[in-house]
Amino acid sequence: MTMPMYVPPEQLIKDRAEFAKKGIARGRPIVVIEYADGVLLLGENPSGSLQKVGEIYDAVAFAGVGRFNEFESLRVAGIRYADLKGYSYGRGDVTAKGLANAYAQTLGQVFTHEVKPYEIELMVVEIGSIQADTRIYRVQFDGTLQDLDNFGAIGGEDEELTTRLGDGFSQGMDLAATLRLGCEAIESDGGEIVPPAEWEAAVLDRTNGRRKFRRLDAATIESARQ
Repeated sequence: MTMPMYVPPEQLIKDRAEFAKKGIARGRPIVVIEYADGVLLLGENPSGSLQKVGEIYDAVAFAGVGRFNEFESLRVAGIRYADLKGYSYGRGDVTAKGLANAYAQTLGQVFTHEVKPYEIELMVVEIGSIQADTRIYRVQFDGTLQDLDNFGAIGGEDEELTTRLGDGFSQGMDLAATLRLGCEAIESDGGEIVPPAEWEAAVLDRTNGRRKFRRLDAATIESARQ
């Protein structure tokens, strides 16, 4: 009888983490940046049909990088979670924190117990009636949950991107200035100018009605950069 090969647990965890990180690093990055009226979610996405940024609920948005099928399944599950909670209790009970915790638990379970971890990272964002109520959460491939202030990045060279965002960020920027900052940070990461049609951008804007999510078209992005 052949005995199974023994792998120390710490080595197994290390190998899974390296595998997931390599997959995520190959993905095009997404940045999340606060501005005066809300939060911008921006990334390079040449595909017109596969969206990496989406609405979850009234004032909650989602962004994912890595393997599309993996983060898309979590996005859909998040919508179902939010709809059920909002219907069973109240719309105000649907929060980014609750959703991010659910995602963190799912990713942590997959990372620990499945053969292949998910090669994804997520952002969950929520805005309130005032800027102080903004919440930005980053959920990593192993279920690690981070609470971010003002801005953040996932995918690509995320640490360098975050540094560039920090160098250019200031409180109370308007949407045009925030778009320029995000575009320039991502283009510096890739070293190429991205055509307006290949950006995917959306905002959670507190000046909207009940549903705060709104997508930005190529013309809006191009105008902001001029």
